[in-house]
Amino acid sequence: MVKKIKIKKNINKKATIKAARIRFIKTAKKIKFNKLKSKKIKDVYQKIKILKKSQSLIKKKLEVAKELRVIIKPTEEQIKKLVVKGRSRGFVTETELIHSFPEVEEYIYEYELTLEELQKNGIQIIEDTGGFFDLPVEGKIDKKSLLRSMNEKKKFDISELSSDSIQMYLREIGKAPLLSREEEVELAKRKEKGDKQAERKIVEANLRLVVSIAKKFTGSKGLSLLDLIQEGNIGLFRAVEKFEYRKGYKFSTYATWWIRQAITRALADQSRTIRIPVHMVETINKFQQAQRQLIQDLGRESLPEEIAAEMGEDINKIRHVIKISQETISLETTIGEDE
Repeated sequence: MVKKIKIKKNINKKATIKAARIRFIKTAKKIKFNKLKSKKIKDVYQKIKILKKSQSLIKKKLEVAKELRVIIKPTEEQIKKLVVKGRSRGFVTETELIHSFPEVEEYIYEYELTLEELQKNGIQIIEDTGGFFDLPVEGKIDKKSLLRSMNEKKKFDISELSSDSIQMYLREIGKAPLLSREEEVELAKRKEKGDKQAERKIVEANLRLVVSIAKKFTGSKGLSLLDLIQEGNIGLFRAVEKFEYRKGYKFSTYATWWIRQAITRALADQSRTIRIPVHMVETINKFQQAQRQLIQDLGRESLPEEIAAEMGEDINKIRHVIKISQETISLETTIGEDE
């Protein structure tokens, strides 16, 4: 009996030791798992902290970039050159004005002073024909053809516009009557007093002007005619907001610049994958025209040095223009027929 009791005690001891070992292994596993879990949580938390830091750094950089944004203000020399050019020809083109005032919203006062100076000297501001990448550069311009184009602007022909949505829009804006000089002044006075109805009438009467200007940019890449009209309308609203009838110039002359400026700004922003500044677009236009002229004269591709001599610019600037005027090519573009 004594032996049997001893055997039973030994079995019980072994069972308890085994159970204790199992419990120890389980607890060890739990501790290890919890340690791993806490490590993972720490890693995730650390990543979140890094992300938050990078986001705050990006925000700070954006704020600094806004503060350091370069505003290209026209120099007195540029304005004098514009006036001298206008005196010799009797007019300046809208493109030349845009080139001199690429960011007009930053210096409206100087722009209005320039308009007054042009008026005092009897210099007209003439709308020039052509798309965004075919704007005229210095040279002889046929006054008769310009006057003819101005007369044609008054006649509103919608036959060449096939889209139903465009035709519907044109029919709608065609219902608003055009304003005389006296009516413009009267509505401008009412607008100054806060009459929103008068402001709306000025806008509606000049919506056709926006379409006639937008049509000249339809050859440009990036925006459809409706998009161009929409951008031009934004410029028209700005013109109505800033117009001062006391200066003596017609609203259409004043608004034309704002409309063209809004369209050219939109094209510069959206027509290319990599944005080119508005003031550089004009330089690229001049470069392309000089390049085409030299190809015709020489019968071969022109060298950067030859283009620099033709334009009267520094060779490093020409190389920079060549670099930024290149078309962006997608990495997914197929090469050859098989690939």
